Amino acid sequence: MIRFLILSGYFELMMYLQVSGKLDQYINVHYRYLIFLTMFLSLLLALVQLKIWAGSEKQQEHAHHDGHDHGLTKPYQRAIAYLLLVLPLVVGTLFPTISLDTTIVEAKGFSFPVSKESVGDPEMNTQYLKPDTSIYYNKSDYNDQMAQLMKKYEADQKLEITDENYLEVMELIYNYPNSFVGKKISFNGFVYEANKNNQKYDFLFRFGIIHCVADSGVFGLMTKLPDSMTVKNNQWLHVEGTITLDFFEPFDRQIPSVEVSSAQTVDAPKNQYVYRAF
Repeated sequence: MIRFLILSGYFELMMYLQVSGKLDQYINVHYRYLIFLTMFLSLLLALVQLKIWAGSEKQQEHAHHDGHDHGLTKPYQRAIAYLLLVLPLVVGTLFPTISLDTTIVEAKGFSFPVSKESVGDPEMNTQYLKPDTSIYYNKSDYNDQMAQLMKKYEADQKLEITDENYLEVMELIYNYPNSFVGKKISFNGFVYEANKNNQKYDFLFRFGIIHCVADSGVFGLMTKLPDSMTVKNNQWLHVEGTITLDFFEPFDRQIPSVEVSSAQTVDAPKNQYVYRAF
């Protein structure tokens, strides 16, 4: 019966995340089909366990007669196994999901992610500024994919960044900054103001998920806002401007930025995450 309850709990948890809309905060929405597969398998296995439990008395009597034990027979073994199975349900049910904001950036700072070739399951670290999908490919395949993706945007003189293309465009801008200098750009994001070496730098960010929350990060561009405009952290803006390269002293290098021609305050979107399409 305990196994049935645990498996049905997984089915109910997946259903709850789907119906409540909180699933988007855990995985890339393009992998939603995996959740439906998990729901189906959990329900199927739960029904199997229910059938097994219904005939358990007969099975236990048979076990006593033939003198054999099957599975985990000691109480502490079963307790540990059940605890491990229940733990994800407890975390998913009782621990609230939270909306990310600039505090995560302030706590960890930000830097360019280190590109490395994918070898098995790479260790996931929080990414900043540039979405880096190179960890999922070998170097040749990654370069081919970026070159193919570049063909979608290289002829455009104005980049309209949406929730759907946000991460792929940001990755291209950081990979090929010189190809985008001088082009117009418009996008939404929240303000993060960095104070480094007595100098102020404004960034416009979005939180993004590449595959799942393990490789999530905060991505965007440095912005040069009009002098007359006063902003604060976590304020959402829609900006339009021109892509430039500017020296960012903390990195001791030039990074892509936006010379903002117009900016206006907007409401935060219902889902503040963006996702990488593959």
